[in-house]
Amino acid sequence: MDKDNQFIIERENNKYEVVIGLEVHAQVTSQSKLFSSSSTKFGSEPNTQVSLVDAAFPGMLPVINEFCVKQAIKTGIGLKAQINKKSVFDRKNYFYADLPQGYQISQYKYPIVGEGKVILDMPYGPKEVGIERLHLEQDAGKSIHDIDPNNTFVDLNRSGVALMEIVSKPDLRSPDEVNAYIKKLRSIMRYLGTCDGNMQEGSLRADVNVSVRKLGSKDFGTRCEIKNVNSIKFMQQAIVYEANRQIDLVEDGKEIDQETRLFDTKKNETRSMRSKEDAHDYRYFPDPDLLPLEVSDDYINQLKNEIPELPDEKKKRFIEKFELSSYEANILVSDIETSKYFEEVIKNSDVKLATNWITGELFAVLNEKNLEISESPVSSNNLSKLINLIKDGTISGKIAKTIFEEMINGDQDPQKIVEEKGLKQESDPKALEELIDKVIMNNTDKVEEYKSGKDKLFGFFVGQAMKESKGKGNPQLINKILKNKLNG
Repeated sequence: MDKDNQFIIERENNKYEVVIGLEVHAQVTSQSKLFSSSSTKFGSEPNTQVSLVDAAFPGMLPVINEFCVKQAIKTGIGLKAQINKKSVFDRKNYFYADLPQGYQISQYKYPIVGEGKVILDMPYGPKEVGIERLHLEQDAGKSIHDIDPNNTFVDLNRSGVALMEIVSKPDLRSPDEVNAYIKKLRSIMRYLGTCDGNMQEGSLRADVNVSVRKLGSKDFGTRCEIKNVNSIKFMQQAIVYEANRQIDLVEDGKEIDQETRLFDTKKNETRSMRSKEDAHDYRYFPDPDLLPLEVSDDYINQLKNEIPELPDEKKKRFIEKFELSSYEANILVSDIETSKYFEEVIKNSDVKLATNWITGELFAVLNEKNLEISESPVSSNNLSKLINLIKDGTISGKIAKTIFEEMINGDQDPQKIVEEKGLKQESDPKALEELIDKVIMNNTDKVEEYKSGKDKLFGFFVGQAMKESKGKGNPQLINKILKNKLNG
């Protein structure tokens, strides 16, 4: 990044800007496929979720899944996009072994969702990324090359699964912005319940379009498309490699071929797959088996009323209502399950302490154990109880961390842990005064040094008092009593 927050690649005499656009393929959350009643359950035995429609048996006609249409419209509303009241399904013609029909049912000229936008929260301020369109299409099957050295196997379980292809405008300028864009898109769809965003299961993947141009130029360079990248990390690595590859060609005075490339995750490089087709190469034409899709204003408005509070709106509320920083609110709204957990915790406990404990200790445990917050070993109810024990002075923050370590091994009630292990904080002024008198008596030389101007010794006395109380002394009270004793 340079001082203007751009991802700039420098050569000896030139600076280059990277221009990126994404075509995200998001699997629609639905129990059945786009044009058949076959199950979409992940992880089933190969070819066990395939109807005659999915296998393209002659005479089998597709029937649109209304729920998938509803999910696509809700996603469009979540992206602040234009919902098109009339859209058309087309046949995108190409041959591949795992595409039994010999064409893919998709949408070309008339998609279900038009232009929209996504706002990214970047360190250098908000960044608006335009959405070009969202269209519905069916997924292909899966070719498996690593079972037999001489044969390719085909699994049609994914054939016909509903996808939303979300096409961004070429507004992204760095791997970091791509990271933020994918996470924001995934967060919005999870809030809506329209895609689970599970990249490990193939529910979310992207084609990455990359081009380069000299810094300051308004003209776009020749773009290359990197197909089917299935993790954010690989997207970022592919962009860096591809941008540098293109710049090397330009610097050597060579042409950049418009082509489709694949990213080799082992070699960390892209390689040519095929020359980039234009739309006419696919011979798109309206699917004669499917009528144009028409939705009414009333239907769109009905779905608008079903839209939940989305990340941007929730962030604004958290900042205004709970006085959180923009950074804290961003973390807490980034995932719908995190925001739910947070709101459950603060129903009966302190907001600031809850924020610190969730984003600190709890997140550390989840990261260490590679768990989602929905799998948290500490329930929101018990974390709320722990926070209240700190707030009312029953335990100190230090003791709370010890108790938390016990809680993660079985979601135990913190109150019971305090009682069983005798961890209640000592907040009786008389008891604390007695042990502080003892510390002072045992360290008369240090007292003289402190009174002669060595103020830093105050921390020594606090430490000794805490040690004398076996870590149970109320730190605030100990500090107060010590100051009165030493400065009196």
